[in-house]
Amino acid sequence: MAYTALYRKFRPQTFSGVIGQEHIVRTLKNQMKTGRASHAYLFCGTRGTGKTSTAKIFARAINCTSLTAEGEPCNECDVCRDILAGRSVNVIEIDAASNNSVENIREIREEVKYPPTQGKFKVYIIDEVHMLSNSAFNALLKTLEEPPAYVIFILATTDPQKVPATILSRCQRFDFRRITTEEITRTLIGYLEEEGHPAQEDAVRYVARLGDGSMRDSLSILDQCLAFFGGEEVTLEKVLEVVGAVDRTVLFEMAEALSRRDAKKAMTLVEEMLLSGRDVKQFAAEFLEHIRNLLVVSALSQPGNVLDLSAEEEKQLKQTAGLFSPEELVALMERFSVLQGELRYAANERILLEVELMKLCAPWTERDVTTLAARLGELERKIAAGIAPAAPANSAPAAPEKPAPPKRKPPALPEDMQKIQKEWPLLCSEISYAPLQGKLRDTEIQFKEDGALYIACPSAFVADMLEKGKDEISAMLEKTAGKTFDIRMITKEEYEQWREKTYGKQEDANADDDPEFASLAASYFPDADIIDD
Repeated sequence: MAYTALYRKFRPQTFSGVIGQEHIVRTLKNQMKTGRASHAYLFCGTRGTGKTSTAKIFARAINCTSLTAEGEPCNECDVCRDILAGRSVNVIEIDAASNNSVENIREIREEVKYPPTQGKFKVYIIDEVHMLSNSAFNALLKTLEEPPAYVIFILATTDPQKVPATILSRCQRFDFRRITTEEITRTLIGYLEEEGHPAQEDAVRYVARLGDGSMRDSLSILDQCLAFFGGEEVTLEKVLEVVGAVDRTVLFEMAEALSRRDAKKAMTLVEEMLLSGRDVKQFAAEFLEHIRNLLVVSALSQPGNVLDLSAEEEKQLKQTAGLFSPEELVALMERFSVLQGELRYAANERILLEVELMKLCAPWTERDVTTLAARLGELERKIAAGIAPAAPANSAPAAPEKPAPPKRKPPALPEDMQKIQKEWPLLCSEISYAPLQGKLRDTEIQFKEDGALYIACPSAFVADMLEKGKDEISAMLEKTAGKTFDIRMITKEEYEQWREKTYGKQEDANADDDPEFASLAASYFPDADIIDD
């Protein structure tokens, strides 16, 4: 038997099965119970919200010979079974995209003269009705206004603005809402349990988020994931691989790199993203949404009312939003909105993305109102954080500072600590959890005089993530060194500040470890700050 796609297999068969449209379902069921059905309906809403499914349920309910007390079709009588099987001549589905001429409407006008051969009503479901021509709409007007008593029209459209006002005034209009991520997630989990497919909740939630309020889109993505990985458990990493999306940690790290104007880190993230097979257009779309979420979090005290987020995601967004002013976020949204449009026609998407990131890592150079507001917002943010703005190029040189008193030298490390510090990149590969292993590669092992082992992370976000995997890291080190360590997370910036304060300034032997990159960046973007991790 041929395979049936999930969105077809789980199409709702009763009003109670329609997800997220309680306001419409309640009205239609009451009309069934009271016998006050209208002669014409207009179902509006974005794709995959249940317009056609609701129209088919309504067509069965209005003709059902054993209607339930709740106004639901029984789906057991001869009329319901014929409509479900698609062999009823009294329920006519028309695709207005391919039948949009006046001749097609004239055929309908001739057919409505004949009463139904089975059931009480003839139901015409015209999908994508906004695709009809003006002549076709005019031909439909009179029939739609005064049809025979046994005829009901259900018009469905994703673009009600294109439907003439003369048609709108003759119909009862129902607006189908986007389905929330939470409702889609619950429904998908129920479907997966029914099918016997194991899946992680965070993976299902991400699929629901990709659906953007459409149950059909979410089911199609889930169907693709199940087909790609067979009977394996659906995980977040597998979903990201199938759709070409990026791990959300990349979005947070890219935002932090742009806040510090760290061009080298931004280029490294792009390289890692492309090596893992991710799509540039998908990244631009997701990063634009990420910036929008940061703006919402910075502007609202209760962002959960607008954003569908977990408590952990909301905390991470608030932490990252503090790195920007609202004006900077607005400017970033404008830049990435333009970039998203340009990527559609780009011959080399990577170069376009990298050039835009390099520009964003350079000082603001444009003179439009949005960019000037972003510049002022950046200055205000730095002053509030106690960071002195850069002095103008023509300002007088500062007076030479007095040499600081000599500091003591750091003590020698024990042999086991030296070994861990030296072999740390190899030790990281022994961590089995891939996301944790990937983040550990960007870290370093450092020590203070308190005897603890410090993992220096590139950002506070990475430090928070590694804190959750401390037990696995501790077990790996205990297996390697044969002893336990007091492990603590610290950012590289915090460690360097402590070291300089304790032992004095240290010359960085690796400051020019990538002269080719620095030379190239300096020649094309002389004002960009290339920051070494």
